[in-house]
Amino acid sequence: MKKDVWIIGFMLFALFFGAGNLIYPPTLGLESGTTYWAAIAGFIITGVGLPIMAVTAISTVKNGAAELADRVHPLFGAIFTAVVYLAIGPFFGIPRAATVAFEMSVEPFTSVSPFLLFLFTIIFFLLVYLVSINPSKMADRIGEFLTPLLLLAIVILCIGGILLLDGGTQNPASAYATAPSFTGFVEGYLTMDAIGGLAFGIIVIQAFNDRGVSSRKQLISATLKAGVIAGIGLSCVYAALGWIGTRMGTSETFANGGDILAAAADTMFGHFGTMLLGIIVALACFTTSVGLVAACAQFFHKRTPLSYKQIAAVVTIVSFLIANQGLNTIIRVSVPVLTFIYPIVIVLIALTFLNRLFGGAAYVYRGAILMTGVVSLYDGLIDFGISMPALTSMMEHLPFFASGIGWLVPALIGGIGGYVIQRNRTPSHSG
Repeated sequence: MKKDVWIIGFMLFALFFGAGNLIYPPTLGLESGTTYWAAIAGFIITGVGLPIMAVTAISTVKNGAAELADRVHPLFGAIFTAVVYLAIGPFFGIPRAATVAFEMSVEPFTSVSPFLLFLFTIIFFLLVYLVSINPSKMADRIGEFLTPLLLLAIVILCIGGILLLDGGTQNPASAYATAPSFTGFVEGYLTMDAIGGLAFGIIVIQAFNDRGVSSRKQLISATLKAGVIAGIGLSCVYAALGWIGTRMGTSETFANGGDILAAAADTMFGHFGTMLLGIIVALACFTTSVGLVAACAQFFHKRTPLSYKQIAAVVTIVSFLIANQGLNTIIRVSVPVLTFIYPIVIVLIALTFLNRLFGGAAYVYRGAILMTGVVSLYDGLIDFGISMPALTSMMEHLPFFASGIGWLVPALIGGIGGYVIQRNRTPSHSG
């Protein structure tokens, strides 16, 4: 059993560690500068803590993320979970992984051309499909073989960053100067891992079921242990990648975290560093894409007449088509959607762990999610470029609004209001 927990923990690390996990910590390190440790602590809460909580939350129920969302309302459960899976799957998450893999493992060695991206994504998604169509063997393939290789490459890069980079640490950018932990907390949204945790929970549970873990208590315990293994690995890697970013502060101007890592790898190891980084990125993005295809296929297979393999094929093809629109387009469209979805996911996960305190009252879920959704929808529309001056002047009065978590107090008020409503209804009625 111990070996199984380690293998599945390694698999979970590899599933979580994808495109966003590579490119955001170095940017955070560069921009936070002297406030780095406070910033990375905030980042790890949303980038590590929430995903592990999400996976563990899924292990407490029978029907995955949909059952958690059904506690709000069955219609909300059906729509919201479908949106979540589409967002982290074929619409944003998988295409982003493929394009980041291309930009960091192929582009440095060739001239940029749309045809080359097209050719790369054909090979990439063909391999993703082949590995994902047999989910029962996925834990072994990823946990035993790909993750150790990925970890070895990351360790070499991170040790090199600590020993070989001697650039000075710069003063923090404005957001990190005033509220580094809160800014890091919001930056952790961009990894998409708390949302991914809701999807990967199904894969983890299936992996443990295949190994004979059947009782709910054992499943929750084993899932939490695997999550801790993955979480420790992710925390260490994020801290090291972010530290590399702090050491590149006085070097030059960078477009994104990928550029920071590429420059750091070249500074440390020259041509070998570029190749090493390419291997890390390709493996990280590949394992995450496999996990997301499998999760989406399992989810939609239970809700449509299509077979697992048919849905896996559809998800792979749609991801391929969107990936060929380019990374900048994918990021531009995905950020507003994630800004809207992420706070709702956070509140849903938190309520799952507090469920016993309020007896699972549906109105608590409804009040908290409704109030969270109002604020996060506003934030998403603003990120999309829609200006609402009158509404903005009202929203600015919310506590923590400037730090990017203006939804927090409304969520608490909505939950408490829902609890009061529930208490005033007939005692026997719970929804």
